Amino acid sequence: MRFEGKVAIVTGAGSGIGRATANRFASEGARVCLVDVNEDGLQGSLPEGDHMILTCDVSDETQVEGVVKAVMDKWGRIDAVANNAGIACTKEAIMDNDMAVWPKVLGVNLIGVANFIKHAGRVMCDQGSGAIVNTASVAGIRSGAGGNAYSASKAGVINLTQTAACDLGGFNVRVNAVCPGLIETGMTKPIFDIARDKGKEEKLGSRCELRRYGRPEEIAAAICFLASDDASYITGQALPVDGGNTASLNLPGMKV
Repeated sequence: MRFEGKVAIVTGAGSGIGRATANRFASEGARVCLVDVNEDGLQGSLPEGDHMILTCDVSDETQVEGVVKAVMDKWGRIDAVANNAGIACTKEAIMDNDMAVWPKVLGVNLIGVANFIKHAGRVMCDQGSGAIVNTASVAGIRSGAGGNAYSASKAGVINLTQTAACDLGGFNVRVNAVCPGLIETGMTKPIFDIARDKGKEEKLGSRCELRRYGRPEEIAAAICFLASDDASYITGQALPVDGGNTASLNLPGMKV
């Protein structure tokens, strides 16, 4: 019950990592505002208890302000924000990119994070406490895990995590990020579907040190750790939760 009496906002809560994170916060006592553009997904994610769901395009600052205001009107505080909303893009070479995709991906994956840091961060600074955890990706650390726009957006999230941690640290507000590896979510479903159709599911995640892919609940556990008082002296960090993928050259056994 690390979050008993506390309030959390989780974006991208309509499925996958966001849904698992909202449920983890709720199971540890938090009152949770679940945010997504997909209202049906939010209805499917809503835990039992004193929680709320709000539809929101995180790239729209006015809508984000509305979410923060609604949470403050209902509960009067914000203790944790998990910025998980994100969209992917195709993985063709940069020379073949449709550049119209870039503003959309950066808008959700990076500007959306900045919007919630700005507006929820103000509340936290006034409180003198709070924790923000951003979902970045191993794609933001090295190439090969996502398309150009997606990877650039996640690298931006890592850097934004560091700069925001510096801005907010003096107010006792912490900002960290998690960098998931291959996790089965709505975003990665096409990859898993193709592998299963070809009878190659066992190869998914085989190039990381734990020789398997991850579960949304494993990322949620890391997010809630960083948002909790157990991580009270951790800020400005990007934690890979990737089965060891970024610890080597993506070839298991290379360190032996």
